[in-house]
Amino acid sequence: MSRYGVDPLPSLPGRITIWEVGPRDGLQNEAAILPVEVKVELIERLADAGHTVVETTSLVHPTWVPQLADAEEVLRRVKRRDGVRYPALVPNERGLDRAIGLGLTDVAVFASATESFARANLNRTVAQSLEMFAPVVARAREAGLGVRGYLSMCFGDPWEGEVPIPQVVAVATRLLALGCTELGLGDTIGVATPGRVTALLDALVGAGVPIGRIGVHFHDTYGQALANTLAALGRGVTTVDASAGGLGGCPYAKSATGNLATEDLLWQLAGLGIDTGVNLDKLVETSTWLAAHLNRPSPSRTVQALTPSAC
Repeated sequence: MSRYGVDPLPSLPGRITIWEVGPRDGLQNEAAILPVEVKVELIERLADAGHTVVETTSLVHPTWVPQLADAEEVLRRVKRRDGVRYPALVPNERGLDRAIGLGLTDVAVFASATESFARANLNRTVAQSLEMFAPVVARAREAGLGVRGYLSMCFGDPWEGEVPIPQVVAVATRLLALGCTELGLGDTIGVATPGRVTALLDALVGAGVPIGRIGVHFHDTYGQALANTLAALGRGVTTVDASAGGLGGCPYAKSATGNLATEDLLWQLAGLGIDTGVNLDKLVETSTWLAAHLNRPSPSRTVQALTPSAC
């Protein structure tokens, strides 16, 4: 509950799920490589704070993401709780094999709405990347796993500029046609504004994508992440990605800055009377603890406001 009153707005959901990406998308872009013990404690702290989805790591070759080279050890050590999902990113069938062997119930694949980013991130065209993901998604679904299809560069691309909405819709519907159970729309370089968010969501729904299968992932490069989230909630989205302490970015898009801070999102949602099940005080404590391990203050405005000595 908000500490300064609750004033709901019409047409917003009463409850949403926060898809916490700090342990994966947050830490993968940090210069510091944290010990396994710290990563495990972070994941367990996030679950203790009330998160029901904690994206844990990325099962890619350590050459690509050295910050997450210890993925398997982290997943083996985490004490998984009933009612909490621990998805991991898998780039290919080998990554899926590792995920299944570790007993995961959820995985994610990472596609691009633009050719430039597909080549930079996956060394493939958009079509080739979807061909690579097809057997991954099919096998994951056969094994009973949930599969999130991340779609990056949904609003702007550092090489191509504005990304046309029909182009995003085309790739998004192909991801769902492969068998993805949900879709994560990524504003990878943080250039989206509320009108474009609304327009894209309307176009996706018009193309037959159920709004309940869409999650949003906003970066805060231009300070628009909260406004964009509010616009998405107004269109019926009930899954929002956020990162504890505002960690993260994208190692393949240098103009990308941090993710939407989970604490900042929680502060807004509390004032709107939207339930998440996540305890803000526990999360602020966790982000302050994590910032100490990273040897820098948390960029989250809410963390700074609630812990002035950490600024």
